[in-house]
Amino acid sequence: MMASLPSGSAPKEVELVVIETEYFSLVIKGKPYHQRYEGLKQYQQLEMHDVMEFAAFGEAVEKVLVYDVEQQCLSPYMNQRPIFFENSAYQVIVSPKKSEGFSFYHEHSALRKAISRVEIGGSYLLMGNLNFQNEVGLSTFEIRSEAKVLLTVTMEVYPSKLNYKEDYKRLIDEVNDEIYNLSYHFLKKTYLGAQVKLDGQPSLAEFYRLITYHFNSFIQALGRIERQPHHKLEKSYEKVRGDKLKRLDSRARSYLRKNPQVFVDTANGIPVSNRMVMPSKGLNVRKELIYDTPENRYVKWMTLRLMDKLTYLQQKLTGQAWRQVEWDEDLQLEIETMIKKLSGKMKNAFWKGIQELREPSMSLVMQMAPGYRDAFQIYLTVSKGLALQGKLYQMSVKDVAELYEYWTFLKLGQILRKNYQQVSQDIVKVSRSGLFIRLDTNQSAKRVFIHPVTDERITLIYQKTERNPTTTQKPDTMLSIEKKGRDYQFNYVFDAKYRIDFAVEESYYQRRYKQPGPLEDDINTMHRYRDSIVARSDGPYERTAFGAYVLFPLGSEETYQDHHFYKSINEVNIGGLPFLPSATNLVEQFVRNLIEKSPEEIQEEGILPIGIQGEWESSLDEKVLIGVVSTEEDYILCMQEARFTLPATHLKKGWQGAKYLALYVSQTTQRENGVVCYGEIEEVNLSEDEVQFTVGAWVNLKQVIKPVNYGIAGSLLTTFTQLKSATELPELFMKSTEEVAIWRMLRRVSDRVKVELDSLDVNEAKQVDTFRFKDISVEMNTAEKEVVFVKEAERQVVEYKELKEKPSSVFKLMVGLLS
Repeated sequence: MMASLPSGSAPKEVELVVIETEYFSLVIKGKPYHQRYEGLKQYQQLEMHDVMEFAAFGEAVEKVLVYDVEQQCLSPYMNQRPIFFENSAYQVIVSPKKSEGFSFYHEHSALRKAISRVEIGGSYLLMGNLNFQNEVGLSTFEIRSEAKVLLTVTMEVYPSKLNYKEDYKRLIDEVNDEIYNLSYHFLKKTYLGAQVKLDGQPSLAEFYRLITYHFNSFIQALGRIERQPHHKLEKSYEKVRGDKLKRLDSRARSYLRKNPQVFVDTANGIPVSNRMVMPSKGLNVRKELIYDTPENRYVKWMTLRLMDKLTYLQQKLTGQAWRQVEWDEDLQLEIETMIKKLSGKMKNAFWKGIQELREPSMSLVMQMAPGYRDAFQIYLTVSKGLALQGKLYQMSVKDVAELYEYWTFLKLGQILRKNYQQVSQDIVKVSRSGLFIRLDTNQSAKRVFIHPVTDERITLIYQKTERNPTTTQKPDTMLSIEKKGRDYQFNYVFDAKYRIDFAVEESYYQRRYKQPGPLEDDINTMHRYRDSIVARSDGPYERTAFGAYVLFPLGSEETYQDHHFYKSINEVNIGGLPFLPSATNLVEQFVRNLIEKSPEEIQEEGILPIGIQGEWESSLDEKVLIGVVSTEEDYILCMQEARFTLPATHLKKGWQGAKYLALYVSQTTQRENGVVCYGEIEEVNLSEDEVQFTVGAWVNLKQVIKPVNYGIAGSLLTTFTQLKSATELPELFMKSTEEVAIWRMLRRVSDRVKVELDSLDVNEAKQVDTFRFKDISVEMNTAEKEVVFVKEAERQVVEYKELKEKPSSVFKLMVGLLS
């Protein structure tokens, strides 16, 4: 139960630690709460809180007092709540009681230099500020007299934007797990070409991390080997009487040829040179399965080496030096359990019959056979260790901002890997000395995925440098999505910002946005990223980033959905998303939605430069007039003169808006039947009965658009987009936005979509009846304004309204039917 609070408000800064020794007094001053709270009372009202670690010991220590948040006073340390936080400064004062010189020591040079000697009259003080920026965890400093340590103080610095016991530790675990997962799969796929040596020596801490991650898989691999062991068939020979001889092999026959004296005459013998003979003795072959092979010896050797390593680790942990620092019973029990399991395997009758390995030899069995391959890969990973290079593992785990940045990239990759197939990554690399991690702020890293249904490519890039004519941009993470039918990528920026405005009472942020969220400066940075990431092909520079989003450390996803910067994503594709190990749902749903959206839907959501809307719509709606060529003579004339004449009665309404002319070659010619080519219209000559078109040049289509039992009577109007992507004539018919939307979705998942119209004459058709692909049919119910997806007995109905407002959800439904 919380103690009653004294009346009155607490001062902004108080004495947090007071230590008295025979030689000096030490005082640490600062705020006993962090920036998330308006003041001490808000911090006190938390029902659940962590318990910080604190220790102070040394020579002639007389008194140690630590600020108690609940009692608002100094008291002896007794499992008190945290009072030291990141991004906070704490004043340290050391006042000598004796004339000897004292000094301040901290392993971090910046903190060591922050506390210096200040002369006051005939005496002096050690004074300065300890500023813990984005660093959390245990921090230890010493007060020394020359080389002698008089006092050692250990304090625990807590994160102000994370739940320390959950989010922070999960950040570290998930970064490690993802890296080890990538490294393991890297070995699994490429170890034959990598030629990684087996002479690496990982640290004990790293070995423990690796062996716990892979131990169960190694035990399973040993079990599989025991059930289906590699073996060899070994022959042995024994002398037997002639009547016991069986089928002879080459060696047994050779023995008889070399020893003719063993043949004796007998009435029922074998005719040889006018004699009937039989051998009185000979060699019988015995075939026996032998499991004592080089491969099984190799596996036994690997298992024994792992046992030795675990035993050495156990000895280290039970040593006196370790026990004085920390004793972890669960850790000891886990290592002991692993040793017992491996030892139990080696006592198995199968492994007892396997001799010691004399000389390691690599064979295809170790590289390819089930069980052997897995055991070898695990041993290679565990014994070699990860020669982790780059800041990811060189950095102090105390730097939370950098850790958060790495975690966001790796977690986004993990989310993608869960739903899409990873085809490549360059985070984990291999060299002669082992595996290397290349992930820091000075390098880019890339992971590539493939959509399992559409085969569209998804690329996640870390620290990609984007240059434009004026500046260089380098966002944390870039998500690039390819879409079928587009020769460019849709780029999205995800920038990790380990910053949050807590919207404390009466602040500007609280008055405007009502709740915690990303900083306005970070949102402005997202505008800069999106607007400055441009590219140029043949024409002017064009913006290639369609959206930019701040990822920030907030755990309350549900309440954040009412935030202004969450709603702004739907309006301008700029905003912020909460992202923590305990809050990944919004980001996961958002990323999947981006990938499943059609390119048309993405374009509609984009913010375009002023004045370009009309030109953009015009380019999408470029019309194509398709005319019919009925004879071989007409076809040759069209090709030679780049002209085509069409009777005025065959013209369709709106033909004047056509920019292109395409030719449909009838089956009455000697040519391939279908739409074969097109050209841009340069001149139109009108007469009473006909219209003559002149084109610049005929361009052959990549593939002839085949009639598939349909035909054209006179002419047909379609769009240039449909002409370029269609493979069958009915696909050129579609006119309603619903038909076009469904057709484009289907084309993302299949190149073989059958279109059935309500008439065999495309000119007479009023609507699309059904789209068909694989075992799915899509019925267009125009009367009820709905689309019906049918697969066997399953029917899914989607209203036209949903198709228009939420096309990506309709696409997900289609993908679900396929899978």
